[in-house]
Amino acid sequence: MPGNPSSPASTEFYKDNTNLKWIILGVSLIISVGTILFTNILVNQLKERERHQVELFAKALEYTINDSGNEILFITEEIIFKNNSIPTILVDEKGEIISYHNIEISPEWSKEKKDEVLKEALADMKKVYPAIDIVLKDAGNQGTFAVQKVYYKNSMLLAELILFPYVETSILAIFGFISYLAFNYSKTSEQNRVWVGLAKETAHQIGTPLSSLMAWVEVLRDDPELKNKGFVEELDKDIRKLRIVTERFSSIGSTPILKEENVFQLVNNVVSYLQPRLSSKVKIEVYTLSESIKANVHAPLFEWVLENLCKNAVDAMENTGTIAIKILRGSDSKVLIDISDTGKGIPKKLVQSVFKPGFTTKKRGWGLGLALAKRIIEMYHEGKIFVKSSDESQGTTFRIELKSA
Repeated sequence: MPGNPSSPASTEFYKDNTNLKWIILGVSLIISVGTILFTNILVNQLKERERHQVELFAKALEYTINDSGNEILFITEEIIFKNNSIPTILVDEKGEIISYHNIEISPEWSKEKKDEVLKEALADMKKVYPAIDIVLKDAGNQGTFAVQKVYYKNSMLLAELILFPYVETSILAIFGFISYLAFNYSKTSEQNRVWVGLAKETAHQIGTPLSSLMAWVEVLRDDPELKNKGFVEELDKDIRKLRIVTERFSSIGSTPILKEENVFQLVNNVVSYLQPRLSSKVKIEVYTLSESIKANVHAPLFEWVLENLCKNAVDAMENTGTIAIKILRGSDSKVLIDISDTGKGIPKKLVQSVFKPGFTTKKRGWGLGLALAKRIIEMYHEGKIFVKSSDESQGTTFRIELKSA
């Protein structure tokens, strides 16, 4: 229920660096895409080279089979047996396997096991690349009497190179995700330290003048001219309120002790204190089907949240309107508190930002009220607080969910 939703602002030290996040994401995508494209170029070049190597291998076989002479020894040693990386299988015109290279076959395997492995490898090769023909000629090279085929697939080096950019991108993504979590954790820890330090210092600063005020009230209480006029009693209420505020600030940063409390009574305590101090044009109404609904809460901090929401509602209504507080017993042993106003409402694009530290629509706001409220409800009470509904010019409803006692 911020005031004027048309002019959001935030403190400098809690500014949301959305643009920086998008820049980092964009640079990461460019690096990833560039790595994949560059690797694909290398892969295509290596594929072409291996294709040429297999073609040379096939030509060497063809030459060895069809011709004779001193060149055969050279071809056999320097070309055929030098292929120690590209898996190949040579088949005859009927598709029967004649020979194979660079396929892991254990000598301990049975013939059936070897044949099964070779057939599977041949089936994989047929899916990857077209075969290279070896033309066998009869004596004197007068005609072709058979055509054998050489099938092959990528070498281990090429297969690893194809996977490399995706593995690298995955590692970068995992590293980026871990870095993002670490950054968020560090930022949250820094915010927590700022909040705790601010709260403790505020409690310390309030303590000294509060002690002095308590002494002055006792002096005024003995003044006969002020008796029965109600001044001292009202001052005493405000001093008690300041003591509660001091206790609230002191509770930030330490784990509060939750006690079984009557929620209806706590809400009425807040309303009784706020109503006389608000404009006469602002009304606070409390609705409940049962006045005995209880929840485990830390009363001073819970009342602080209610006050914060009510004050924000007053600002949103510009000191004219109605605040309705409904206390309900929900399912799954939950207690629901809805705080509704008749103010300007919150634009949909800002609903997700209202609980962020530093977010405020007030010219002199710090933007910590709702952030602290969220911390108190969700971290200390293990409950939930969220914007249930908000319509511009019709008002906003915040919901608090607590565990029933």
